[in-house]
Amino acid sequence: MGMSSKKILSMNLKYYREKYNLSQEKFAEKVGSNLVYINQLENCKRKPTTDMLDKIADGMNKNIDSKLKMTSSELLRYDPNHKTNFTRVDEKKK
Repeated sequence: MGMSSKKILSMNLKYYREKYNLSQEKFAEKVGSNLVYINQLENCKRKPTTDMLDKIADGMNKNIDSKLKMTSSELLRYDPNHKTNFTRVDEKKK
């Protein structure tokens, strides 16, 4: 059995937040969402609407990295390289 789309989205969101060193709060701000919603997506507690996937992808392209060319379908695409050793940004040693 393959990985669920919620798990893939969770993995991809965490990967991009780690890559750009963003807290959930900062990431949510940049993609036009809120901390609770992003936290629920990352913890597979919520299923996003297609409109929200589009909004997240658009926000990533405009406010995080214009070279990304992210699409909503790419947020749901499994990439084995997107595994993270994720820790909370505010807990990282300075």
